[in-house]
Amino acid sequence: MLLISNSHENAVRLLEPYKKAFESNSMLKAYYGDLREFGSWTADEFTLTTGATFRAIGALESPRGTRKDAVRPDTALVDDFDTDADCRNPDILKKKWEWFEEALFPTRSISEDLLVIFCGNLIALDCCVKRAGDKADHWDIVNIRDKDGKSSWPEKNTEERINRIQSKISTKAFQQEYMNNPLSEGDTFKEMVWGKCPPLSKLQFAVVYGDPAPSNSKNKATSFKACFLIGYYDGRFYVYTGYLDHVVNEEYVNWYYYLRDYVGQKTQVYNYIENNKLQDPFYEQVFVPLFNEKGKQLGFIGIIPDTRKKPEKFDRIEGNLEPLNRRGQLILNIDEKDNPHMKRLEEQFLLIGRAMKSPADGV
Repeated sequence: MLLISNSHENAVRLLEPYKKAFESNSMLKAYYGDLREFGSWTADEFTLTTGATFRAIGALESPRGTRKDAVRPDTALVDDFDTDADCRNPDILKKKWEWFEEALFPTRSISEDLLVIFCGNLIALDCCVKRAGDKADHWDIVNIRDKDGKSSWPEKNTEERINRIQSKISTKAFQQEYMNNPLSEGDTFKEMVWGKCPPLSKLQFAVVYGDPAPSNSKNKATSFKACFLIGYYDGRFYVYTGYLDHVVNEEYVNWYYYLRDYVGQKTQVYNYIENNKLQDPFYEQVFVPLFNEKGKQLGFIGIIPDTRKKPEKFDRIEGNLEPLNRRGQLILNIDEKDNPHMKRLEEQFLLIGRAMKSPADGV
């Protein structure tokens, strides 16, 4: 019996409950005695006195030649073979599936039956579980909710518990992890909420956040520069207005001053600029002098560099913004709906997908 997972460590974890059962299950010992074969008892491979052998194998490891005496494997249990990172890379996905077909599957004996069991979620439109299911003699797809929207195992998973989980994660994450329904590109945000923003004077403070995109060009092939004014009031985040375009660095700096004038004295504004390790030299050498020069002309603006180390862009967008949007807690200013910069922001939201094939600088 082969137990296969996405890594050797995870395959060993799959094998561990079997190993512990033979070591410490008193019922097994009472009926069959000590089944452990001396000298063949390790975490990743062990043999019973009956001759049955268990082996843990991680993806892409060499399974060739696996056998016990003359007996080749007759059972392969594959669990959590896919990972999110692998499914985002078609080349790795192809390599893993070819490894299963060309290296692992042929360890069998042609003259004997082989039982293959694949377990896992459909975490992507194309993944190894999907490919295995398409070839399987039988495929059970069990979701946390049935076709009528009710808990498929109410004795264990109550509607209250399911609803709580669903309220805490994005639609895409819930559909992927609990409904075996990976969303395609563009499905993360189906529509944006436009609404009336509260007067700026009601805010305790507002935030202007800018993405400088290190390119001093109006070339449409470059990254967008982005700068938006955001406020929080009564449980909702409001995007009052902002800028999203391909512009030169000087115009990007002007955006902070345009937003300063938009707010006036109505509330305190904190001005942030993204400044990770890759951007830092550009910020120090280009933007600091530009802000200093502009400050002499139009007055000083305090700029706070955001140096936080952040997760992947799509994960931040999906994890932080999608739940807010779904619950109507992320509001785009309806008074700015004809603003081309706000239109571009909405368009970028609606085109967001994990493959990140479309621009997402505004988002």
